[in-house]
Order: sequence, then structure tokens, then C-alpha cells
Amino acid sequence: MMLSLFDQFASPMLFGISLVALALTLPWVLFPKPTTRWLNNRLLTLQGWFIIRFTQQIFQPINLGGHKWAAILTSLMLFLITLNMLGLIPYTFTPTTQLSINMALAVPLWLATVIVGMRNQPTHALGHLLPEGTPTPLIPILIVIETISLLIRPLALGVRLTANLTAGHLLIQLISTAAFILFPLMPTVALLTTILLFLLTLLEVAVAMIQAYVFVLLLSLYLQENV
Repeated sequence: MMLSLFDQFASPMLFGISLVALALTLPWVLFPKPTTRWLNNRLLTLQGWFIIRFTQQIFQPINLGGHKWAAILTSLMLFLITLNMLGLIPYTFTPTTQLSINMALAVPLWLATVIVGMRNQPTHALGHLLPEGTPTPLIPILIVIETISLLIRPLALGVRLTANLTAGHLLIQLISTAAFILFPLMPTVALLTTILLFLLTLLEVAVAMIQAYVFVLLLSLYLQENV
């Protein structure tokens, strides 16, 4: 029996060795590989259609200079979706519930977009810190506020993904525990709780995909400001 609700988010250990690296490597093994045949199977065709549609939707409003990021952001989208979906399988570990891992993904990519903007168009990038037509007395305050809002972006990316997935996992555990305890006492209530658990699981599947999409979408918006 688990000692705490949050024990499920602890990093798995085997012989004193953390298995986080293995959990992060597993999604790349599960992706279907291209074949040498002229016609692909249904899975490869579906994967290719998804990648093409996602890339078109994300990069349509971005200049041609930002299309170099297509491979990185599309790979990140597939990686996050796979990690989030695998985490919904019982007795598995979800790496994206760890704030440190999400920040390790968010900070370098956000910093890369900022560096690209500073290198390609420094005047435009710095112009975001001071809106046009600002009264002179408010200039120092607005510069500080805009700088803080800029620096808090990677934190918001990591916290949003962590909080949504953690909350969903906790709700699933609480409702499943309630259904298990209520089954011998009140079977009807336990059955209704099980139906609620099924609906919540479907919702969490949607949340797992949506949060991965939002993570990459916000990164593309930050990139759009700097290219």
C-alpha cells in the first residue's frame, strides 16, 4: 500500500540506479520506423499525416526563417504526447510530472528563441520590453514588468505541464481508491464511481495530448516574436 498520494511521482529506482533515463528513452523505441517498401502500412501513413498536419498548423503564421525549427518542435510534440500517454498506463512512471524535467525542456528552447531574436533583429526584440506610446514616468516600471514577464515564460511552460498532469494522476488515484473501498460496502455507488473514473480517464487522455500541443504551441509563439 502506498504511504502517500505523491509516492507515485517518485523517481523509480533499481539497485539504487534511477530509471528516469530509461523512461525518457522508451518513447523513441516505440515510434514506427520507415520501411524500404513503396507503400507504407496504415500506422506509418497515419504518423506521416499527423506530422504533416501539425507542422502546417504550427508554422503557417511563422516566417520562413523559423521553419528551421520544424523538426525540433515536431519531435518534441511527439515525444511529449508519448510520455504523457504512457504515464496513463497503471504502474508506470510519468517523467513529465517532474518539474525539473519539464524545465530542462522549456528553458533551453525558450532561451534559444530569445537568442535568435537578439541576433537577427535586436531592435525589434528589445522593443517588446517597452510598448509604443508609453508615458515617460512609466518607462522604468514597464521595462521591469516586461522583463519579469519575459523571464517567467519558461517557468510557466514547465509548471503548466507539471500541474495539469499531476492533478489528473491524483484525481484518478483518489477516485479509483474510492471505488475499490466502496465496492463491498455500496456496490451501486462503486459502479457510479467506476463510470466516473472511466470518463475521467478519457479526459486525461485528452489532457495528455492537449498539454503537449500547448507546450509546443507556446514555444512556436515565442519563436514567431523573434524571427
